[in-house]
Amino acid sequence: MELKMRLCVALLSLSLCLVLMGHVRAQEEADDMEMDVEDAIDDMQEEDVEEEEQKAPSSPAAPTVTYKAPEPMGEHYFAESFDKGTLQGWVLSQAKKEGIDEEIAKYDGKWEVEEMKDTKLPGDKGLVLKSKAKHHAISGLLLRPFTFDTKPLIVQYEVNFQNGIDCGGAYVKLLSQTPDLDLEQFVDKTGYTIMFGPDKCGEDYKLHFIFRHKNPKTGEFEEKHAKKPDADLRTYYTDKKTHLYTLVLNPDNSFEILIDQTVVNSGNLLNDMTPPINPPAEIEDPDDHKPEDWDERPKIQDPDAVKPEDWDEDAPAKIADEDAVKPDGWLDDEPEYISDPDALKPEDWDEDMDGEWEAPQIPNPVCETAPGCGPWERPMIDNPNYKGKWKSPMIDNPNYQGVWKPRKIPNPDFFEDLHPFRMTAFSAVGLELWSMSSDIFFDNFFITSDRNVAERWAADGWGLKKAAEGAAEPGLVNQMITAAEERPWLWIVYVLTVALPLVLIIVFCCTGKKSSAPASAAEYKKTDEPQPDVKEEAEDEEDKEEESAKKSEEEEDSTGEAEEAAGNDNKDDSTSNEKSEDDILRRSPRSRKARKD
Repeated sequence: MELKMRLCVALLSLSLCLVLMGHVRAQEEADDMEMDVEDAIDDMQEEDVEEEEQKAPSSPAAPTVTYKAPEPMGEHYFAESFDKGTLQGWVLSQAKKEGIDEEIAKYDGKWEVEEMKDTKLPGDKGLVLKSKAKHHAISGLLLRPFTFDTKPLIVQYEVNFQNGIDCGGAYVKLLSQTPDLDLEQFVDKTGYTIMFGPDKCGEDYKLHFIFRHKNPKTGEFEEKHAKKPDADLRTYYTDKKTHLYTLVLNPDNSFEILIDQTVVNSGNLLNDMTPPINPPAEIEDPDDHKPEDWDERPKIQDPDAVKPEDWDEDAPAKIADEDAVKPDGWLDDEPEYISDPDALKPEDWDEDMDGEWEAPQIPNPVCETAPGCGPWERPMIDNPNYKGKWKSPMIDNPNYQGVWKPRKIPNPDFFEDLHPFRMTAFSAVGLELWSMSSDIFFDNFFITSDRNVAERWAADGWGLKKAAEGAAEPGLVNQMITAAEERPWLWIVYVLTVALPLVLIIVFCCTGKKSSAPASAAEYKKTDEPQPDVKEEAEDEEDKEEESAKKSEEEEDSTGEAEEAAGNDNKDDSTSNEKSEDDILRRSPRSRKARKD
């Protein structure tokens, strides 16, 4: 019973651990974020904090986070929080997209600066793409152009798909510094150095990192795409939360892509871009052609093989089974199908137009009880003598020369760029988007060369959003239901987590047989009176000992009788007393044990 109780406790503990595991992980993530924004919250005005403490109700309430616009605290090239409530410094494109219908060619999608619809941080404003199924383009100049030299590049901004996202992008373009750059004419073909950010259409969830590499020999630009992240990005597009997207480019050509300050992709510009930065040193000679007598056949038919004389190519694959016998009761004269006797010709049937009317065919009811109807035919079986078309066996080709490939020649366009980080300088940041979803929220654009400065900006901006959203998170049950709605297989986990321990508890604790064994000997009071045996096994052993003792006593008795014939009366009395004592010992279990000792 004690073992069952221990198993029950262990099962209950296991079920609680499984249920709470996901919640604990979420709490750890929220705790980490609260640590990141602790400094930002400490910088808030002391008066506001005191007021909140005074107004705090006595009953527990969800913690609140007061918004304060982030301020750049170090060297940077661009910083925009939109908290002024205007598009000051931004330029709307007045251009038209080339190569499409005039009706949709214009960049007439609307932009607004406003708070999120379901904001958890009042006062926090951002740039919102308001129109769907329209082209949008907006851009702004940097404080000064960014030049790729010895300092890294950090680009980060926030996105919230307030209505989800069906098909569309939320990526930014870093517009190349050129003499003819005109932000009012910003279109899809405007030269850019880097394109970075989320993009989704259908079930294809992308996180772009594309840069335009200049060929040092031809001067032409070619797009280089980073490998696809291994992480599952679906949640970032569907949870309707604000996410921080960060790109870090280092002078050693390494790069990192982060979402919510967690690395989701990383690599090296020289090794992890498609197509590669540097072309191959050798290429196939376009003027080289395969010789006419080149033999690429590894196997050929044996020219010396001869068809056997007994090979019959005309033998059929199937033949009638000669051993088959027609089943008894087969109705040869009954058709398998008959005309439906209940069918009537439609009233609108026109024999001139529709032909002679015939009743539809139905299965013959007479055949339902018979093994078959109609003319009986022997079933077909595989022909044991069938061999098919004869072909010569295949042998190794003695003239095989392998698969032909053109010879290699030096690549006339070869170059080796060991420093692809040194890209074209850029002087503006822009959003050029088409989306089938509206109300895409952008906020807190930041470009710098100091990662610490970027992290401080992130803590002051996105960190506050994260803390506010975390404070408004639903309870554990709602979180579990929401997670199961996104991943239906979690319902199975929940059911097993709750039902399995309950079933095992019932089996272990409620279906055991009640013990009917008598109480142990230790439970009886210690008295001189004989006590019942505790276990049947002990009784069996004592019975065996008793039988053995009787046999020994009988032998002693026979020996004693012989001695009595030659002894006196006193010995007779003594022997009689010993027999009486033995009888008493045999009748008392306690006495038997003492006697045995």
